[in-house]
Amino acid sequence: MLSRSCFNLLNLDDYSVTDRARIPKLMNVPGIITDFGGGGGEGGDEEKGEVSPSVKNGSRRIIVANQLPVKAFCKDEKEGKKWCFEWDRYALDTLILQLKDGLSPDLEIVYVGCLKADVELNDQEEVANFLWEKFRCVPTFLSLDLINKYYHGFCKHYLWPLFHYMLPLTSSHGVRFDRSNWLAYVSANKIFADKVYEVINPDDDYVWIQDYHLMVLPTMLRKKYSRIKVGFFLHSPFPSSEIYRTLPVRDEILRALLNCDLVGFQTFDYARHFLSCCSRMLGLDYQSKRGYIGIDYFGRTVTIKILPVGIHMGQIQNVMSLPDTAKKAKELKEKYEGKIVLLGIDDMDMFKGIGLKFLAMGHLLEQSPSLRGRVVLVQITNPPRSRGNDIRAVEEEVKKIASEINMKYGKPGYEPIVCINGPVSTQDKIAHYAISECVVVNAVRDGMNLVPYEYTVSRESNNNLDKALGPGFNGERRKSMIVVSEFIGCSPSLSGAIRVNPWDIESVATGMTSGAMMNDREKELRHEKHYRYVSSHDVAYWARSFDQDLKRACEEHYHKRCWGIGLGLGFRVVALGPNFKKLSVAHIVSSYKLTNSRLILLDYDGTMLPEDKVDKAPSAEVISILNGLCSDPKNIVFIVSGRGRDTLSKWFSPCPELGLSAEHGYFTRWSKDSDWESRPVPADLDWKKVVLPIMKKYTEATDGSSIEQKESALVWHHLEADPDFGIWQAKEHLDHLESVLANEPVVVKRGQHIVEVKPQDVSKGLVFQSLLASMQSKGKSPDFVLCIGDDRSDEDMFESIASNNSLPDNAEVFACTVGQKPSMAKYYLDDPAEVVKMLQGLSAASTAMQLPPKSPVHQVASVEDLSIVKNHASFV
Repeated sequence: MLSRSCFNLLNLDDYSVTDRARIPKLMNVPGIITDFGGGGGEGGDEEKGEVSPSVKNGSRRIIVANQLPVKAFCKDEKEGKKWCFEWDRYALDTLILQLKDGLSPDLEIVYVGCLKADVELNDQEEVANFLWEKFRCVPTFLSLDLINKYYHGFCKHYLWPLFHYMLPLTSSHGVRFDRSNWLAYVSANKIFADKVYEVINPDDDYVWIQDYHLMVLPTMLRKKYSRIKVGFFLHSPFPSSEIYRTLPVRDEILRALLNCDLVGFQTFDYARHFLSCCSRMLGLDYQSKRGYIGIDYFGRTVTIKILPVGIHMGQIQNVMSLPDTAKKAKELKEKYEGKIVLLGIDDMDMFKGIGLKFLAMGHLLEQSPSLRGRVVLVQITNPPRSRGNDIRAVEEEVKKIASEINMKYGKPGYEPIVCINGPVSTQDKIAHYAISECVVVNAVRDGMNLVPYEYTVSRESNNNLDKALGPGFNGERRKSMIVVSEFIGCSPSLSGAIRVNPWDIESVATGMTSGAMMNDREKELRHEKHYRYVSSHDVAYWARSFDQDLKRACEEHYHKRCWGIGLGLGFRVVALGPNFKKLSVAHIVSSYKLTNSRLILLDYDGTMLPEDKVDKAPSAEVISILNGLCSDPKNIVFIVSGRGRDTLSKWFSPCPELGLSAEHGYFTRWSKDSDWESRPVPADLDWKKVVLPIMKKYTEATDGSSIEQKESALVWHHLEADPDFGIWQAKEHLDHLESVLANEPVVVKRGQHIVEVKPQDVSKGLVFQSLLASMQSKGKSPDFVLCIGDDRSDEDMFESIASNNSLPDNAEVFACTVGQKPSMAKYYLDDPAEVVKMLQGLSAASTAMQLPPKSPVHQVASVEDLSIVKNHASFV
């Protein structure tokens, strides 16, 4: 099967082809990945901000799921076996086929997934070509051994229980993590990725990955195509961080999902758990902006979407109109004549709560003797999707409970619990929906569960069903009742349902009694409420909304520069604005040598020192570098920090020529021998008497937090607190202080893991302006400015530098932030280690320039120093 890019290459000699933008322009090379522009590298169009746009008319949707929406069967003919295929249209859970109704009819959709059949190796190529030509399906043929380890081993027996809150605490209680099954999972995802490569046009196509079977696939796709447009939707629950963090490969899966542009969840709870995991395990912050939740991940914004899936209204309504459905409904009505039918439709699964439902039915009959002989619970059980001891145990338990209740409360002509082992046809399911007074969905944990939605639509008026069911069933209004577990995804949207705790047998029994005996008018009103929601939030609405948000999330793809970093499943793409570059040591050293009046401003914590280091004092290497820079008469070097002056004086006492600016510029001194100067701000610090008691209350209530008392400011730190609780408390703390200090001459700010209160007119930006004015007054206007910082307070310096018009036109200005993140700076370095290496390069250059040129000893030193500069140079 030819790939899409192959078709484009075949057209290269066709001069009638004008859509040249469809030819992929992506190369995989070490360093920067340039997707667009003719020449590549730094001199291409991308560097100028001129990027080739996507050809939207040619975009397709590539839907990747574990299984294709195609039924396969093999016929024995005279010539041999012949494979036949058809769309699996009437499977109520075939969402990947149904979602096309929410997309444009002109949009081409390609499906990638496994085939529900075992195709021999000799037939695979022929089958693949046929499926591509007739169905636009790309089958992923997995070996039987790989399926057993990937699907049954890792997906169904490990991930599925864990995502449904079941931990393998003992060898007999669940399946523990198996490294070989995980490797099989990765291998299967790689096969899916290879099939996507065959058909994708990375410039135009959108990829939509479905469910937990393919959670590492985004990393594999992003590794090959940095600007691929990819979304992921999780149909199962996402567990809380306490459960998820037990997963040995938790970081790999989280980082893989963050390689998507859009990640969708069924409910807010599932999204909240995912965000909490990203915060606790990866240290990532998230924010809500204009109704969208976004995580900043190496310069890319990963959008989080909360969108409950819907059902295909037209498909159910068509089945309702079939003669076979009406015939079956009539038979069921006659079978259960005079009975109140409660209905359950579930997979044979340990999380569906079938046994608990049966126990509730027994409790109902015990507590309400008047309902014995009148109420019937019909339980349709779909075949299990996996196999193993856990499934057999559930089957045995369900049979045992049903048998005991039927023996106790049954009688000739009456069986309280009717068990129907599936599979049953779609017509049979809808016929059961039509004659049931109440549906009971009692799962202890479920991703969404569409049974209540299907039931609601099936209870609407329909000519064929109304005629078949006769008086009492037809009319303009239908009535329905739903008993639903509060632990499943559809529960929040069913405001008229009776929500129950499935573990509470008595409350479930009470809910079933209410559903059976509620008056018709109340059932009609509840039914109308549910039908309005279900009909307006169908599968087409779900698909259309997800597709629109995926396009919106990918809008910035062509306005950023991208390159890949990391190995294996730790791979990620760094995406930055066209004017935001990594600071090249070779570039800055070259400019440094050509200038004569230099101002160097350095933050300390998080810039020259890693945040996680316990000993905050500067190392001997940092002291040596700073002394090397200060020894150059052309340099004025300052540490601009939020720390107090006593701490900075103690730490940097070995640097006599180093300038210090403490408490964000409230105190400044030019050298060790000079006096501290304070900014001319109001000296009244009575506001501290109000702030300190408030901070103490939050410190007592937040384990791991602390207060730092400065001469001019008070700072509340929550770095060591629980991440989620610390952020929550910081927001509340900020609001509290702002309301109390509204009329005080102070500023309340949130920083990185801090809440700070300080006087107005004190900022690092004013430090730069003050030092610049002082240098200019002495006739030494700087022609070289280097400013490095990592925090929000450093952005004041970057902004002040960017807006300053008094610097010489030929001045070399390097505003640099630490870490790839949105910033007013034009340059960045990855971490404090790179900052130290860069400063070491500048220090070595100063030393080399100050040595006498003709001394052999000095020449050797110069060569060594220059080699240091060369070793630390990194080109971008």
